[in-house]
Amino acid sequence: MKRIAWGITGSGDWTHETYSVMTDIKKKTDLEFMVFLSKEGEGVLKWYGIWDEIQRDFPNFKTDAGPNSPFIAGPLQVGYYDLLLIAPATANTVAKIVHGIADSLVTNAVAQTSKGDTPIYILPVDQMRGRIKTVAPTGKTFELKMREVDVSNS
Repeated sequence: MKRIAWGITGSGDWTHETYSVMTDIKKKTDLEFMVFLSKEGEGVLKWYGIWDEIQRDFPNFKTDAGPNSPFIAGPLQVGYYDLLLIAPATANTVAKIVHGIADSLVTNAVAQTSKGDTPIYILPVDQMRGRIKTVAPTGKTFELKMREVDVSNS
């Protein structure tokens, strides 16, 4: 059985879409998922109203208690998981990863996983210059302006 480690950061943008895709993949495959969150990821999932659902759908669920707690870096580094996915990834998380900062559960997981052979996939939310449309927790669509520094780190 293939094992996926899925890290979630504090991005509201693409949160529902990512959750929907991952739930669909889980239903259609025999993949085993371990979900872990940054502290900000927990807040965003609660704000968007999917906190209870994600814990129900992905029972192997961990929240950030520090850069190396719960301990997931070791299993990622030695290949227990077949891949590491960070989705959605905030501009802050991506910038930290790009510059080697490992001060959260998510950024440390990437830093330590990169020392082994486990593939890492990151879905940065701030990919396009200009304005993008996104959805608020209320369901209302609104626009965000992408900062150059965020896009350049993605």
